[in-house]
Amino acid sequence: MDPLYNTEAPKKPTNLSVNSDLLAKTRALNINLSATLEQALKHRLAQAEAAKWAKNNKAAINAYNSFIETNGCFGDEFSTF
Repeated sequence: MDPLYNTEAPKKPTNLSVNSDLLAKTRALNINLSATLEQALKHRLAQAEAAKWAKNNKAAINAYNSFIETNGCFGDEFSTF
């Protein structure tokens, strides 16, 4: 499986606009803003990639589901549950 992004890529400074109260409260708790943002972006990227994969593979998924509905799952005759 291909990685979502290059984890070895260098850091790049970025300017952001953040709600001032949210920023003050997170700083008061010593929350690492950069690490938190990276985790949130990684999560959103994973969601977007999963949605893209599902869309690109929709026809194959539908064909497989149709096959299973018609023929059953391989090994069903050996299932004890």
